[in-house]
Amino acid sequence: PGENTFQVKITAPDEQFTRVGVQVLDRKDGSFLVRYRMYASYKSLKIEVKIGDKHVAKSPYILKGPVYHENCDCPQEESSAWLEEMNCPQTIPQIQRDLANFPIVDPDKIAKEIPQRFGQRQSLCHYTVKDNEVYIKTYGEHVGFRIFMDAILLSLTRKVKMPDVEFFVNLGDWPLEKRKSPQNLHPIFSWCGSSESKDIVMPTYDLTDSVLETMGRVSLDMMSVQANTGPSWEDKNTTAFWRGRDSRKERLELVKLSRKYPEIIDAAFTNFFFFKHDESLYGPIVKHISFFDFFKYKYQINIDGTVAAYRLPYLLAGNSVVLKQDSIYYEHFYNELQPWKHYIPFKNDLSDLLEKIQWAKEHDEEAKNIAKSGQEFARNNLMGDHIFCYYFKLFQEYASLQVSEPKIRDGMEKVQQPDDDLFPCTCHRKK
Repeated sequence: PGENTFQVKITAPDEQFTRVGVQVLDRKDGSFLVRYRMYASYKSLKIEVKIGDKHVAKSPYILKGPVYHENCDCPQEESSAWLEEMNCPQTIPQIQRDLANFPIVDPDKIAKEIPQRFGQRQSLCHYTVKDNEVYIKTYGEHVGFRIFMDAILLSLTRKVKMPDVEFFVNLGDWPLEKRKSPQNLHPIFSWCGSSESKDIVMPTYDLTDSVLETMGRVSLDMMSVQANTGPSWEDKNTTAFWRGRDSRKERLELVKLSRKYPEIIDAAFTNFFFFKHDESLYGPIVKHISFFDFFKYKYQINIDGTVAAYRLPYLLAGNSVVLKQDSIYYEHFYNELQPWKHYIPFKNDLSDLLEKIQWAKEHDEEAKNIAKSGQEFARNNLMGDHIFCYYFKLFQEYASLQVSEPKIRDGMEKVQQPDDDLFPCTCHRKK
């Protein structure tokens, strides 16, 4: 029907001004998403959805409040009520798998042992959440990525009362806990897992940030992608597509393949960083293109970077089919994905990539269906509410394994809630 079909207006009936940004996203399959960001809190909100000047369905909708904006600190005291309102699943298989390695967690013991073992590693954070306040101690000099972890923890504590919990986060790319025997394993939270390590996986910082910053400073997130999926399947370019940097040997091989078979693969580097730059083999370097332009192409190649390539959620949400490299690395949702249902697999060394692209060309209807299933998976499992549920369930289950009280330890500082809020809120739950 086109992106200007519906007009959506959100107002606070009791207020003179409503500070709400609204965006209508046309998913081009007859469905639309409307998202909004509130910059202040209101007693209630009225949502009007119209075609021309006629209300649609049961519009206007009233959200009985109070309705709080993101920065409002007003946690729901009952976590069970919050989980229910959020429709969080009862159990999350990946969390069960990761925590199975740790029948008990002793905060006093790990507070000593983990810094001894990994403290020199340059990018480790020790967190304690106590009485719904967040405390941190960092190890090493490369701890800039703590901003993402701080942000999700603060955001959760503003929404729901968190369990008291003490844990370590690895801010680096590679998983840390590689011990073969279950003796003396240490629980480390990481954004990426691997079949050779025992780290506890969280949603990546990239996905987390895009959820928290929706309609803020981030242009690429799980909703905006859905409204920018390029031409219809039939009109897409039938070359397989890839852009990125040279963070892995197989990426060099991919660009070499592309130079040999330019009519089958369009792969190029946007910058060189890791390997000696050899123009004649891998050049020339090309300009960055908008991620949304990837979807002009039917076949998207997903190949590891230093670890898993964190763009997979966004590639799945488009409507191109993903060809995914076999890999030891995984994000929090990979184990729920099925090859040939949600993506087309190819070997780690790329030896069958051309063959797999050829298969997709010869089986167009099947490839289209795989693209569709991948897209459905992303829509049903990787949206903002799923990410909040994942983090909360993870901390809740991990907290239940603790055999001693989490403590605010020497050297920890309190992580403060953002205070630059122009529109303070009054929380109805607080006396």
